[in-house]
Amino acid sequence: MSFHDLHHGDRPLLLPNAWDFASGAALVRAGFPAIGTTSLGVAAAAGKPDAAGDTRAETVALARVLSRLPVPVTVDIEGGFSARAADVADLVAELATFGIAGINLEDGRADGTLAPLDHQTTVIAAVKRAAPQVFLNARTDTFWLGAPDRDETLRRARAFAAAGADGIFVPGIADDADIRAVIDAAGVPLNVLFMPGKTEYERLARLGVHRVSTGSLLFRKALHATVTTALGIAGEGGELPAFSYADVQELVQ
Repeated sequence: MSFHDLHHGDRPLLLPNAWDFASGAALVRAGFPAIGTTSLGVAAAAGKPDAAGDTRAETVALARVLSRLPVPVTVDIEGGFSARAADVADLVAELATFGIAGINLEDGRADGTLAPLDHQTTVIAAVKRAAPQVFLNARTDTFWLGAPDRDETLRRARAFAAAGADGIFVPGIADDADIRAVIDAAGVPLNVLFMPGKTEYERLARLGVHRVSTGSLLFRKALHATVTTALGIAGEGGELPAFSYADVQELVQ
């Protein structure tokens, strides 16, 4: 089944996010039909902060090795690692030569703002011209950065779909009414981020969500298990707090 087809099954595509070849291969062995990457995991593993636009080389290198997996792979390219639409299009075309099936392209910027809508639609259109076979999951950070903005989310979802996006990703969205509104407005598959205690898979399935991704959760859980196991060997066990996104960012500052 193609990566596009996996977004139109009876159940949402549950997409786990890997940060290296071993994590990706282990997830494939566990039976997942497709694998994504996590930009936080890729950046932190390289000793760099996430969302700073500084991991193009690491992202391309990981994409190349993950392309050996026997399932479709989609790659998080943050904002495309360039402000120039042509550069982003060239990057995705390069990923396509490896056999990469999809990308995430976000409109959030490191300074907490959103890319201008006309710029983002220009980038999306350029990417689809350069690599039409690649599933472009257009991420909008209208719920991720600051106060949630449903109206702006719907405006961007419509515009991104009109520009050629194959799917819309709204990390941070959790309310049933908000999710239904985006599904109705976009007309393309909706990706929702799994957030423990906020976005339960079965509820998202009933709402008609097409894809549920894990983001940095698996990477952060792996860090927690690593530290807990090491401390346990030393006889210093106990309940340790989970690693948050901010905790991991702090590690690499």
